[in-house]
Amino acid sequence: MTALTLSTAAAPGLRADAIVIGVAKGAKGPIVAPGAETVDKAYDGRLAGILETLGASGAEGEVTKLPAPAGFKAPLVLAVGLGQEPEKDAGFDPEALRKAAGAAARTLTGAKKAVFALPVTDAADIGAIGEGVVLGAYSFDAYKHNGDDAKAKNGKAPLAEAALLGGKPRDAAHKAAVLRAAAVGEELNRARDLINMPPNDLDPEAFAALAQTAAKEHGIKVQVLDEKALAKGGYGGILGVGSGSASAPRLVKLSYTSSKAKKNLAFVGKGITYDSGGISLKPAGHNETMKCDMSGAAAVFAAVVAAARLGLEVNVTGWLALAENMPSGSATRPGDVLRMYSGKTVEVLNTDAEGRLVLADALWAASAEKPDAIVDVATLTGAMMLALGSRTFGIMANDDAFRSALHEAAEEVGEPAWPMPLPEHLRKGMDSTVADIANMGERMGGGLVAGLFLREFVGEGITWAHLDIAGPAFNEGGPFGYTPKGGTGTAVRTLVRLAELTASGDLG
Repeated sequence: MTALTLSTAAAPGLRADAIVIGVAKGAKGPIVAPGAETVDKAYDGRLAGILETLGASGAEGEVTKLPAPAGFKAPLVLAVGLGQEPEKDAGFDPEALRKAAGAAARTLTGAKKAVFALPVTDAADIGAIGEGVVLGAYSFDAYKHNGDDAKAKNGKAPLAEAALLGGKPRDAAHKAAVLRAAAVGEELNRARDLINMPPNDLDPEAFAALAQTAAKEHGIKVQVLDEKALAKGGYGGILGVGSGSASAPRLVKLSYTSSKAKKNLAFVGKGITYDSGGISLKPAGHNETMKCDMSGAAAVFAAVVAAARLGLEVNVTGWLALAENMPSGSATRPGDVLRMYSGKTVEVLNTDAEGRLVLADALWAASAEKPDAIVDVATLTGAMMLALGSRTFGIMANDDAFRSALHEAAEEVGEPAWPMPLPEHLRKGMDSTVADIANMGERMGGGLVAGLFLREFVGEGITWAHLDIAGPAFNEGGPFGYTPKGGTGTAVRTLVRLAELTASGDLG
């Protein structure tokens, strides 16, 4: 992981491979952002003009390289776009800083040290820059020939160290911001690693083992229910989904507790380590990225560990519903009826609507502990991708205020989200003639139908929200900002922020 340090030194005197500065879009062309004054001075105040000559405009994510001036101890100046210049007396948005730092860190693959002289007005800016660096420097190379050397493509290791200027090493708020950025960024990257792992190495048992190792390291209590315990407990949804696979399912419970906690949160994650669709087999072209169908469980896992590392004064329990959905002679068939952990029966009309089945059992298990709120996270429906695209997740809830609070938290940390309804008229479409409910309903509004199904398995009187992260969980396009190609770790930061707000009593 990239090490983060704070420095009050002037950029020209720091030994590094590069100095990163910000450039914004001004009314008459690119402008050098605050934080780079000493760098601009070394260019005789002509840096903006030089950058414009090189084609820079200040657009978000734009990266321009130029040789450092004489006398600098770094050979390279890297100017990264921050987007539109803010209004007078307004600072840059933290997400703009996060994206710029991430783009710079990606560009500096192979560098040992970089100095980040981006605009800083407070500790929040320091945290955003640090987080962007850690996330942007991420690479997944465990399966490459040079993976043992922690090297990325072209044989270059990720940026090793980032010195953040504008922060004060002895300032408590600044130090805390850096520590938080490192903890959240590193745990989000842990989630990315899990999502990117091939399914032949990350089956439910292997996922559970990794969770046990991390839990032990961070003082988190862990309980793993194997197939025998699931059968004894009556977890028909998880068992039904996993019945077609040679890899048996698991339900993992991670419990972080604080002696000062006044609230209890439960996070529930869909963990389908590979989704073939089961007997309702996915069509050709839809299988290649289905290792990412455990992104919700990865996000929950990472968020619980992050809460423990940050020592948040809130109890957080994570439930990882792990199974592999495969077709075989023992697989659940369309038309089968499963008896869920709640006691309700579900007619399975489509085995590719499996995520809601494993989540239903985990939601009921979480409800039994009467938490103050439950949030489930899942790559649940293609319908949500059709509605919101590939970068925005949907939020559904049984409480409008809680849904709004989650939406605000997501936007605050830079995770695009949108509140979605749970229309009551869609519930009738899941009526079954042979069971209490079917796992499919109307085709139109399928993402909302899935939310209504999950609501059936939330305990009475418990505040609940559902995050459908099907779109942004896995980036099949090119990298952008601090987001890599492949697993993104979406929802980790939203869950952590929710835990922080709950701990502080500031939840709206």
